[in-house]
Amino acid sequence: MNPDIKEDEPAVYQRVVLKNASPYNYMKVCLVLEDESTRLTAVELKHFIITGLKSLYGEVGAALPFDLLKYDEDTRIALLRVYSRGLVKLWSSLTLLGSYQNQACAFRVLQVSPFLLALTGNSRELQLD
Repeated sequence: MNPDIKEDEPAVYQRVVLKNASPYNYMKVCLVLEDESTRLTAVELKHFIITGLKSLYGEVGAALPFDLLKYDEDTRIALLRVYSRGLVKLWSSLTLLGSYQNQACAFRVLQVSPFLLALTGNSRELQLD
């Protein structure tokens, strides 16, 4: 028996909660346009998002740091990385963007996660063979 361990003391339970453990959040978004034939490059998409941030939050919103990690021009699905503290601002500005070059548009947020790996698959679309 170890003399340092006292059997009379009850076990101590300690709850540890990590809030915002990850500095970034990742968003998988899809841009839906009225005219499906309209093509956007990655640069045009990022500029469009910055314009939406600026219209809602001004110059401070336009300076919100986010990265366009991946963009598919055919499906218009983008993968965005944003600091956790700026997630709500980016999400709200994407929600309120309603027109691109005089045609109706909408951003559909497909997935959001603090972990990039979580956006690689979708369990709702999983097909087992």
